[in-house]
Amino acid sequence: MLLQWTTGGYAAAGVGLNGGATTYSGDPVAGGSFLLNYAFIQFAGFTFGQAQSQFNTPWLEYPANIFFELPGSGGGDAVNQFTYTADFGQGITASFSAQDQVARYTTNIWNVSVATPTGLATGAYGASDIGGARAPDLVAMLRVDQAWGLFQSSVAAHDNHAAYYGATELTGHPDDKWGWAGQLALSIKNIPTGPGDTINVTGVYAHGASRYAFNSYMSTTYAMYGSTGVAGAYQSLGIGGVSDSIFAGAVQELTTTYGVNAGYNHNWDPYWTTSLFGGWGATRYNSAAKGYICGAFVAGLALSSGGAGCNPDFNYAVVGTRTIWSPMKNLAFTAELGYTMLDQKYAGGSTVRLPPQSGIAKPGATYELKDQSAVSILLRAQRNW
Repeated sequence: MLLQWTTGGYAAAGVGLNGGATTYSGDPVAGGSFLLNYAFIQFAGFTFGQAQSQFNTPWLEYPANIFFELPGSGGGDAVNQFTYTADFGQGITASFSAQDQVARYTTNIWNVSVATPTGLATGAYGASDIGGARAPDLVAMLRVDQAWGLFQSSVAAHDNHAAYYGATELTGHPDDKWGWAGQLALSIKNIPTGPGDTINVTGVYAHGASRYAFNSYMSTTYAMYGSTGVAGAYQSLGIGGVSDSIFAGAVQELTTTYGVNAGYNHNWDPYWTTSLFGGWGATRYNSAAKGYICGAFVAGLALSSGGAGCNPDFNYAVVGTRTIWSPMKNLAFTAELGYTMLDQKYAGGSTVRLPPQSGIAKPGATYELKDQSAVSILLRAQRNW
């Protein structure tokens, strides 16, 4: 169980007539919520209820960190599931699971034919057109967990069920398409650098099942702003969008995602621990999908280099370090530093014309398309009882 508090956001009321000053409606009020993350029954090898997906590793997307969500693995919130786990002894187990796919394990199914400039400017390459769930995700996992460390292999099958082409069911919808994901993970314990030191590594490949590579805590649309040296451009912008599939015709085109993350944890003494971590994820669209997206992108945002400069593929990466001081039992002070990079593939020096982005106070203007980066730090004090 968890008590969660979220911050407010920015909202602008608009611009007055005849160039009048902008007025503000005030930020939405921050608020709290009570979350029940885990609630399940286990009996005779069966698990019923809400628990971590059997696809995930024990460290989820945190191989050596607690704050930055790393691409390159499944992970995130617990999911409703029906699972059977067989225990073969010697730390060897296998699990077979049917789990809810919509809330935690679906990214986007985009209908590109109704994409809007406002959506494209945020990395949403179409209107959300998920038709709900026709089948659960099917997951199988094999794990070896022994004194030397852990090895895990996971696979998942994911049905992509799109809604209608238009506003009513009379317009029809594309046929379902099944995607899949595969993951390998390795943890090495008690390495020579010190007692309790560990190395955790995870790699994943997904086709039409992108939540297994960009975990459920991560965004699926990216729009990062920065400076520019292009004459006439207001700022620069990096755009990226993650989907399970897209369509603008009769066939869904499945999206490919893949990546890796890793972490090294070192204990200096019983009180101090330092970690290094990193994750890299890639999103790739096939030629048909790129044709759909670029047709909307060039028309909607006036890409300066036209279709020749349009490529919605992108990479997203995070590297960082963490240090924890534990002066006494159940008390920890943490400092975590991370560097985030968005590597977009639109032609260098290209510009787009964006509509106003009122939620972040960005004006309608010309922006340069450019790779982006950011540095973030977390300072945390934690007391457990």
